[in-house]
Amino acid sequence: MKVNIERIENEKEEQVLIRCIEINSKVNEIIDFVKSRDITLSGTKDAKIYSIFLQDIFYIESVDNKVFTYLEDDVYELKYKLYEFESMFEISQFFRCSKSVIVNLMKIESFKPALNGRFTVKLLNGEDIIISRQYVSQLKNRLKGGNV
Repeated sequence: MKVNIERIENEKEEQVLIRCIEINSKVNEIIDFVKSRDITLSGTKDAKIYSIFLQDIFYIESVDNKVFTYLEDDVYELKYKLYEFESMFEISQFFRCSKSVIVNLMKIESFKPALNGRFTVKLLNGEDIIISRQYVSQLKNRLKGGNV
């Protein structure tokens, strides 16, 4: 696939043009990714509500019936349940990696096998996340050409 980039003047609206023979799963992945760049969620921190860009999320974790989203160096509480977040963004770059964690595949720096068939992923912010044994095959599938 060829990629062309054209610089425009500040007054013009940015746009993405996709030229394809057919709209297939790869094209749909590109469309979903581009659209996700503008999606925001509301998160709370210190009794204040903040707008969080979906693209800035490293991972989401459920702890004691509360759901937290972790950015590069901030943590916010979300109003969603983990399964609600997962169903809203199941075709995007987010992947359920354990019963309590959803990770942003675009924020992963490296993978390595761990004990008992699990994997450890190192995120771009230096944090390590465990991929549970039951999710490893799904992860491999996504990385081989499934929806990332």
